[in-house]
Amino acid sequence: MLDGASAAAQVPHLAALTDFIQAMPKAELHCHLFGTVRRRTLEDLVRRENFPLSLEEVESFYVRGEKPVGVLRVLRALDALLIQSPADLYRLTIEYLEDASRHNVRYAEFFWNPTGTAQVSGIAYAPAVDAIAQAVRDAKAQFGIIGRIIPSIDREASPEAALEMVQWMQAHPVPEAIGIGIDYRENDRPPELFAQAYALAREMGLKTTAHAGEFGMPWHNVRTALDELLVDRVDHGYTIVDNPSLARTHAERGTVFTVVPTNSYYLRTLAPERWAQVHPIRQMAALGLALHPNTDDPTLHLVNPTQAWLMMVVNFGFDVPALRQLMLNGLAAAWIDDATRQAWASAWSAEFDLLTTTLAHTPYAISPPSPARSL
Repeated sequence: MLDGASAAAQVPHLAALTDFIQAMPKAELHCHLFGTVRRRTLEDLVRRENFPLSLEEVESFYVRGEKPVGVLRVLRALDALLIQSPADLYRLTIEYLEDASRHNVRYAEFFWNPTGTAQVSGIAYAPAVDAIAQAVRDAKAQFGIIGRIIPSIDREASPEAALEMVQWMQAHPVPEAIGIGIDYRENDRPPELFAQAYALAREMGLKTTAHAGEFGMPWHNVRTALDELLVDRVDHGYTIVDNPSLARTHAERGTVFTVVPTNSYYLRTLAPERWAQVHPIRQMAALGLALHPNTDDPTLHLVNPTQAWLMMVVNFGFDVPALRQLMLNGLAAAWIDDATRQAWASAWSAEFDLLTTTLAHTPYAISPPSPARSL
C-alpha cells in the first residue's frame, strides 16, 4: 500500500502529483462519521469518561500494520463508551468537515448510525441529528464545505430497527439528511432483510445507497442492493467482478461504485506483493464500471482524501485523465439537483484542466482533456 516514504522513492515527481490531487476539487461520498475521529478527540473522550479504554488501546486504533485489523470495534466503542451528548456528535462532525476541506473536498456526504446512538449512547434521533446538522451548517460558514448526512442502517441490528430508523427520519425531517445507507458487517446480513426500510425511504423521496460486496461477500448481494433495494449507487461493490454480465449491465447504466483504496479486507487477505495488482478496483475499471474513490474511515485507515486519490494512480494505475473522470463520477453520483451538478461539473472541469499545467514537466503531463474522455 502507498506510504509516503516508499512511494516517494518509487514514483517520479510524486510531490507534484500529490499537490495536484490535493488542489483538485473533490466530492466525498463514502465516509463514516465515527471513522473520522481525530486521535486527540478520542483521547479527550477517553479521559472525560475516566478511561474506559486504555491509552494503549487508543494508540492501537491509529496504527495500521501490514495486515490491518478492521475498524468496527472502534466505531462500536464510541457509541458504547464515549459518545454522551449531542455536543460530542457536533464536535466529530465539524472536525471531520474541517479536515476534509483542507483537501479541497467541496461536498461531503457522510454516514452516521442513529440506531447505535439511540440505543447505546442513549441520545434520541432528533437531538442527535440536529447537532450534526448544526455542525454541517457551521462548517459551510467556516470552511466553505457543503456537508450532507446519510443516516445509515446498522445491518447487525434487526430489520425492525432499520424500519424504525427511517420512521425517525420521517417524524423529524432535517434538510441536511438526504438519504439512507446500510453498513457494518455484511456476513449473514444480506440486503433483502432490509427491503421494507428501503421501500419506506423511497416513498419519502429519500436517496439510497448500500454497502454490498465489501467483505468478500458474494456478488448477489450487490445485485440485490441494485435490483431489490433499488439503490442509487453502491458502496464498495467489489465482488461484482465475479459476475461479468452484471458488471457489464451496470457499466452501461453508469451506476457509480464508491470504492475505498484502503479497504481493510483486501489488505488483510491479499498477498502484499500482489495486493495492488489483483485488487478488485483494477478489475472493476477494466470492466468499464464508473468508480469514485473515498476514505471510508479516514483517521482510522490513516488516510486522507488526497492520499486516497493518489493511491488510484500509484497503486492501481489510473492516469491523470482518469482522475478527471473519477471526479465527474462523484458529481454524477452525488445527491444534488441537476442544475448544481451541471454547474459544478463545468466549473470543476475547468479548474482541473487549469491545474494540469502544474504537471507540465512531469510524467503526468497531459493535453487538456475533452469532457467526453473516460476511463
